[in-house]
Amino acid sequence: MNAVEVAFFVLLLLAAAAELPRGDALWLELPSSGTKCVSEEIHNNVVVLGDYYIIGDEGHKVVPTISVKVTSPYGNSLHHQNNVTHGQFAFTSTESGSYLACFWMDGDLPVTKGATVGLDWKTGIFAKDWISVAKKEKIEGVNLELMKLEGIIQAIHENLRYLKDREAEMREVSEKTNARVAWFSIMSLGICVFVSATQLWYLRHYFQKKKLI
Repeated sequence: MNAVEVAFFVLLLLAAAAELPRGDALWLELPSSGTKCVSEEIHNNVVVLGDYYIIGDEGHKVVPTISVKVTSPYGNSLHHQNNVTHGQFAFTSTESGSYLACFWMDGDLPVTKGATVGLDWKTGIFAKDWISVAKKEKIEGVNLELMKLEGIIQAIHENLRYLKDREAEMREVSEKTNARVAWFSIMSLGICVFVSATQLWYLRHYFQKKKLI
């Protein structure tokens, strides 16, 4: 490939990588009471890193603390901390679905107003520590960028396979639902015909008994 084709291929990879679930830096406004949650759709066997922290506010006379809980799609607790101002969580997903991170203010301190929490949530290839990889593999420059592109290609492939599997599951569910609806419609039609025939027989028998026909 010439230089133009290489540049086009790299841009295509970057555009595809933009569609990957990566997580972003978020600011959450927590009320003084109540819970605020953030969800992320993650498939199986994906590395997840999270960094959360209280963003300073001069309106607080005391530094507020928060409680944090991260749960899997099936409700398993992956991270739980109380009375903290900052923290981190890291795990490799074992279930496909929506992972939930919930934050709420602790009730131990006399805080009458909410707080702002920063959350940096990274998943997959974007959660990898490339600096450590570069030091361990003793690579830099172009070789490091090529390794990143290789990781992005693999992540794109895995994401496409995950989407294909989800599409197959949804199609199977849709086909089963259509089949059940068809059987239910046939059964309903059969019941209606049977009831109509029964009513006709009863009315005919009634009129004959009364000698109306």
